Amino acid sequence: MSDLLRIHIEKIVSLNDEEFAVVSSYFTRKKYKKHQFLIQEGEAVVYNYFVLKGLLKLVYTDNTDKSHIVGFAMEDWWESDFRAFYTQSKATMSLECVEDTEVLCLALDDYRKLCNAIPKIERFFLEKAYFGFIAAQQRIISTMTSSTKERYDQLLEQHPALVQRVPKSLLAAYLGVSRETLSRLSP
Repeated sequence: MSDLLRIHIEKIVSLNDEEFAVVSSYFTRKKYKKHQFLIQEGEAVVYNYFVLKGLLKLVYTDNTDKSHIVGFAMEDWWESDFRAFYTQSKATMSLECVEDTEVLCLALDDYRKLCNAIPKIERFFLEKAYFGFIAAQQRIISTMTSSTKERYDQLLEQHPALVQRVPKSLLAAYLGVSRETLSRLSP
């Protein structure tokens, strides 16, 4: 299994080789091509995804068929339609490859079994959830209180590698501005 996953987990909890072997046994490795969907709106969400290689976008489409980019995920990040995944309901968002992508997939039943088998993994996922909630709150506050330029600068500061890889049209959609507006802001 991937050294990237072990390094990622061990930023929060330590694992010995035996524990990591158990952890890895719960994951499935999958590869997807650019523009391929991992999740489609209206379908069941089977997995939570850990990105080994590539780039994903999470998209919500409103009732006027306007697409809103909720987030991106690149190497060492997790992504899914988390509400649908944890409640086992239909997806309200789509997850699509921006680049050819390789992921580790974790099903909900396997997630629960893994947390029971190795309790410190539950702590790991809880810490990841805390960081995710904090990031989501910060993004909401930024959207409500910051100018487009300030939001773009924050994105550049927090995720410079992401900004280099994401097409400008998708960055504009993520920031909620036109491509032309973003062109005026970017160097």
